[in-house]
Amino acid sequence: MVKGWVFSTLLVVFLVCAPPCGAFYLPGSYMHTYRQGEEIGAKVNSLTSIETELPFSYYSLPYCRPRDGIKKSAENLGELLMGDQIDNSPYRFRVNVNESLYLCTTDPLGEADVKLLKQRSHDLYQVNMILDNLPVRRFTEQNGMTIQWTGYPVGYIPEGTTDVYVINHLKFKVLVHKYEGGKVKVVGTGEGMEVISETDSDANSGYEIVGFEVVPCSVKRDPKAMTKLNMYDKVDPVNCPVELEKSQLIKEKEQITFTYEVEFVNSDIRWPSRWDAYLKMEGSKIHWFSIMNSLMVILFLAGIVFVIFLRTVRRDLTRYEELDKEAQAQMNEELSGWKLVVGDVFREPTSSKLLCVMIGDGVQILGMAIVTIFFAAFGFMSPASRGMLLTGMIVLYMLLGIVAGYAAVRLWRTLKGTSEGWRSVSWSTACFFPGIVFIVLTVLNFMLWTRNSTGALPISLFFGLLSLWFCVSVPLTLLGGFFGTRAEPIEFPVRTNQIPREIPTKKYSWLFILGAGTLPFGTLFIELFFILSSIWLGRFYYVFGFLLVVLLLLVVVCAEVSVVLTYMHLCAEDWRWWWKAFFASGTVALYVFLYSINYLVFDLRSLSGPVSAMLYIGYSFIVSLAIMLATGTVGFLTSFSFVHYLFSSVKID
Repeated sequence: MVKGWVFSTLLVVFLVCAPPCGAFYLPGSYMHTYRQGEEIGAKVNSLTSIETELPFSYYSLPYCRPRDGIKKSAENLGELLMGDQIDNSPYRFRVNVNESLYLCTTDPLGEADVKLLKQRSHDLYQVNMILDNLPVRRFTEQNGMTIQWTGYPVGYIPEGTTDVYVINHLKFKVLVHKYEGGKVKVVGTGEGMEVISETDSDANSGYEIVGFEVVPCSVKRDPKAMTKLNMYDKVDPVNCPVELEKSQLIKEKEQITFTYEVEFVNSDIRWPSRWDAYLKMEGSKIHWFSIMNSLMVILFLAGIVFVIFLRTVRRDLTRYEELDKEAQAQMNEELSGWKLVVGDVFREPTSSKLLCVMIGDGVQILGMAIVTIFFAAFGFMSPASRGMLLTGMIVLYMLLGIVAGYAAVRLWRTLKGTSEGWRSVSWSTACFFPGIVFIVLTVLNFMLWTRNSTGALPISLFFGLLSLWFCVSVPLTLLGGFFGTRAEPIEFPVRTNQIPREIPTKKYSWLFILGAGTLPFGTLFIELFFILSSIWLGRFYYVFGFLLVVLLLLVVVCAEVSVVLTYMHLCAEDWRWWWKAFFASGTVALYVFLYSINYLVFDLRSLSGPVSAMLYIGYSFIVSLAIMLATGTVGFLTSFSFVHYLFSSVKID
């Protein structure tokens, strides 16, 4: 039963994440061809802003509503956690039919509506519209450069005035590519697969949507004339932008008329390439510079490790092994450096249970990160599949609970020499990192609830996540802990003395450890800037190939830094290397958090309000904690292997 359940779960995860065999399509974005004149409905996502980072429902503003009512789209776990709320909209398009249509005219604006529209405009909120899974794009000119944005603003404030104008007319351009059909074609419908044979391929040819652009503008229309029209009646087209005196001002008693135009344009862009315009990221040379910088750090540290192993350690061991027993006994009395702590180097560290728990959680987080980025780098998770990346990370984290429990309990057995207390270690491993995350998210969620933001988790989802935690992650961690009790503990190569050796007084020991974190941080800070920009400035991040390389380089640098610092402490006759090995590489998280604060102060100056700042700091703390556990685990396991190898070569009775 257990094997069958695990197999079925992995199969479901693979089928959800994997693209169609032999296809070049982005997962979750199956090709759909439309016939001439076929009606397509656009959807709207939550309103978002780089100033507040608080998403709100599209229909929280006095916009036109669909004739048949508001219908929410099915959303996956990742979309819900990101605050997405995708609804249908009244905007509809008929394929290859250019038209200018009327939507609706609002009732006279009240004080509350005026205040809300002005507030959303001041906070730079964007309307995020979607057509055939493509976000709408707009272009602006700044300093002679064309800048691409996703979405369009709720309103705008012209320079030299305090008046606020609403965007109430949209000029859409839909790029289409004529699909002629083929001999054999497999089409994903979202619910199943349909094979179209050669005989009916012509009947299934049509148009593929390969681009979706908008030019927003504000137009003042006569409300008396407009209210006589019905939804989708034809109106005169508008040349955008229009003069201010002809634009729609936001003020009380005003009635706002919403209209739109649509133009279909044939394009040479093929369907598999339609996301290229969104995923194109400038600055590839910067990514390569970051990688080359990391390689230089790695080579420098590798040289130090090479000297330690081949020149110092191996030379000392060779000289020691060439001596006879009497000479060895005499030499033991004259030993210095790391050889003096041979009877204490494997002494149980303080807070050993906490160390085991953090190592178990670190293994789990590191495994999740490597597998997720690996799949993303090969195109299994893409922006076309909204929320897939976050959903995949959560699923992988839960499944890897079995690895976390195994690693924590086996280390516990190694330190204690017995399995007694393994259940407590497993429970602590299952609850340590997720518990901290849930506490932080609960506080942040309460703040979002008070602001009626769509970013707040529904109470049903909140308890659903708790159920996943205690019904999936915790049992798997306990199962891994049980397997850890059945595994052989790692045997220490030397015996531990009953009386601890006195440690010479050394100053600035922890300062070296804090400084060591700068080297791993140097390998990732450039990529960190792009990731923060993607998360907080609404940009797409899709250079997962670079990110995978940077992650692997980070692992190597963390391992080397920890080994060098551990060797330095052993040479200083300090046998308390366990926690120092963990934090030698784990302190990179401190610099990540400080850099995040620096990014908040200098790059997110537009971020306003205490709630927005608390959200940013809360999420940065969670990410920094995860980085500390993952990188600290890399450093500890590498140092443990180094110390075990080093003292397994020493022959002292």
